[in-house]
Amino acid sequence: MKKSVTLIDIAKACNTSNVTVSKALADKSGVSDELREKIKRVAEELGYVTPKAGAAKKKSNIGVLIPAKFINPNGSFYWALYNYLVQRLKRENLYCIIENLEQEDEDNLIPPHFVTDKKISALISLGQLSDSYAQMLAEHVEHLILLDYYVPGLKVDSIVTNGYNGGYKLASYLISMGHKKIGYIGSRFATSSIFDRYMGYLKAMIEHDFEIKDEWIIEDRDKRDFITMKFPDKENMPTAFVCNCDEAAYNAIRQLRSMGYSVPEDISIVGYDNYLISEISNPTITTINVDAEYMADLTVQTLLSRINNPNGVYRMRTIEGDLVIKNSVLPRPENRID
Repeated sequence: MKKSVTLIDIAKACNTSNVTVSKALADKSGVSDELREKIKRVAEELGYVTPKAGAAKKKSNIGVLIPAKFINPNGSFYWALYNYLVQRLKRENLYCIIENLEQEDEDNLIPPHFVTDKKISALISLGQLSDSYAQMLAEHVEHLILLDYYVPGLKVDSIVTNGYNGGYKLASYLISMGHKKIGYIGSRFATSSIFDRYMGYLKAMIEHDFEIKDEWIIEDRDKRDFITMKFPDKENMPTAFVCNCDEAAYNAIRQLRSMGYSVPEDISIVGYDNYLISEISNPTITTINVDAEYMADLTVQTLLSRINNPNGVYRMRTIEGDLVIKNSVLPRPENRID
């Protein structure tokens, strides 16, 4: 079957942007008469067929794909980020369609419904997917943005936080409070962001020549959900933990409390994201603040730029986070570093 001619094909042939082609074919302002005639002539020569009204409306739909395992019924950082995406896309007169991705579909490389039904013109993938699934999406979707993760070598745009620097800030803060025995809570190879935050923690520990024991690195999840953590025995327990996210920190506090420990009196805890759960936790969780609104704004800016310039260089845009000190850390006077 012959492939349908798209706006991108016409834009390439005329050495202009998709937006300019769209305006010219719709007889909208902002295009010179000379260029307008050229675009219409090239479109006719290529055999371009004007979409029907329903299809034109479809082109204004932006899909947001979120793995079901990242959706907490009580709210999550991703819900906040999704809400900001909806608001930001609305300002651009774009509609947002959300779809949750079940683990079985990801494992079997089954595309989302809004992709197979051709209901979207671009896709924002929110939350880590396997490399193979992200590759499949890139092959099926004209414009793909990875949000809060990246896939090395995949030629798509991505928006991430600087997890490496964030993990370093968290570990450095605990060290400044006198902690030397510091562990890390997070399944390091589950997502790129967890691994980056772990590497930042590692840097801070190495800089101070502090020991890092294998039993201090605690797995917090499997492919589907959070799991019960396996903490070391009392003799080998660290005095503090850097957690890969606020939810992991919240779960750690509850589990440690059930084991007879007090936070922060016995063990200090820090998280990452600064979303609602860090405030409702008792104690409130010292964390890294991620500006979800700015993250959504940068994502939409990147998406629009990609639509307007499909042949531009793919980039990974990084957002810095700030340390927010709350109540989950106490100093260790006997270990204080002057």
